Amino acid sequence: MARNRDAFALRANRNIIVIIFALPLLCARPFCPFPAGVVDSFTPLTIPSSPCLVARNTNANCVKRKNTLSLLPVLIPLCGHKCNIQRNSAPNDDTTITSTISPTVVKEMEKETKTNQKVGIIGAGAISYATAAILHENKHDPMIWSPSGKGTIDLFQSLEQQSSQTEGKDGILTVSGARDFKFTPRIASNLSQLVNENDILIIALPANGHLKVFQEMAPLVLSHHVIIISSHSSLGGLYLSQLLHDRFDKEKVPPIIAWGTTAATARQSSLTSVQICTVRSKIDLCTLPQSYASTHGIALCTNLFGTTKNSKQEEEEIFVERNGLLAISLSNLNAQNHLGIALGNMSRMERGESWSQMLNITPNIGRLLEELDQERLRIADACHVKVRTIFEHFSLSFHVPISSSISKMNFDMVHDLGIDVNGPNDANSRYVTEDVPYGLTLIVVLGKLVGERAWLHESGINIISAMYGREFEKENDLLDALALDNVKSVEELDVAGRTGIITWK
Repeated sequence: MARNRDAFALRANRNIIVIIFALPLLCARPFCPFPAGVVDSFTPLTIPSSPCLVARNTNANCVKRKNTLSLLPVLIPLCGHKCNIQRNSAPNDDTTITSTISPTVVKEMEKETKTNQKVGIIGAGAISYATAAILHENKHDPMIWSPSGKGTIDLFQSLEQQSSQTEGKDGILTVSGARDFKFTPRIASNLSQLVNENDILIIALPANGHLKVFQEMAPLVLSHHVIIISSHSSLGGLYLSQLLHDRFDKEKVPPIIAWGTTAATARQSSLTSVQICTVRSKIDLCTLPQSYASTHGIALCTNLFGTTKNSKQEEEEIFVERNGLLAISLSNLNAQNHLGIALGNMSRMERGESWSQMLNITPNIGRLLEELDQERLRIADACHVKVRTIFEHFSLSFHVPISSSISKMNFDMVHDLGIDVNGPNDANSRYVTEDVPYGLTLIVVLGKLVGERAWLHESGINIISAMYGREFEKENDLLDALALDNVKSVEELDVAGRTGIITWK
């Protein structure tokens, strides 16, 4: 009996100790990387001139953090229970799988979970502003730098006016659409300031500006920096990696995270406002070196940008690991989609008309997009890379059920979900000037490398070049810098896309 009393007393003492140490945790309010649930919904924007219409039910986009969930990274390892948050990853074959977050991942999430992370964003367009808005919403501290200096002039002026006010201060950057608030990001005067004052650097500008930025930032970054390319284009991450390897010892090279697409779709209403059309529920990524993705990369990105909800309202990670830059390059189908849209609506673009992009993906244009996608899928198969189809892309990007045709899915987005976006109203749209040379050209090069010609992609480049009186296939400075003509096999390119080390130069 005495022994039982002693055992009971020992257990009681242990429980008291656990409670004492748990009290500070229960009172704390750390950043929670796991959004707790939907707190609001949106009605469609009906203003004719509005660049986008917002879904009536943006369940993956509007979330609220609860203090109880903020303890998950700490309490899960203590209690030993499995977390019901789903993880999508494909470390081996690039197919999407869903599984419960493992204790290892939870530990990495705990290490990476920080609020007020200082993040420098290179670029001052719609994607840059939208990225900054999401970071701010997740309790981080973004800084924006415009390479040309023009993109942040109005923000600087607003910041100066705000600093002179003693009361009634408001945010200088207005966010509308899928998010609705104002905030004041930090503004950098130059690239050196951006690099020096931030630990994480996000490149969020058109691909035709990547090479120059890579060359300018490579001498400035330090080993503790993490570089995110949003979104990655034309194997540019490999070029940046080579610049960094030339400067650092191998074990001190800053890691690079390459995204297959952007965190959101958005339109820049003015130089001080952005309209977010949708926040993506899935983003493919890879890292250089590849091992960084599972150890830190996914946890870091999740900390910065949160999680999403699946159809069962279960928490899932937004970021999905892919096997290297080759897989990321073949996963990005924005360029092929924009080609079909531009070819079918060029006169609208030239005349500066206001037109619905989704409703003008008519059956004929939709079939063209599907055939372009078949070319990409055949090349991916020849490269031994598994990627999502165009149907899966639209479903995950815009939260619409997969249907029998791309045209119908776009119709359903507008009429069933209230999602739409205005098409380009300028012939010099990035749909052409960025996506044709930097998106389509790489697919053509990869197709030739594996003996799977992308005839529709090649024809599209030639037709657009004829329309504009330019040779778009020669405007990709990243491919020229990489000297891909010297690559002997797709296997050699694949290894480089995992290690970040070029062997053919």
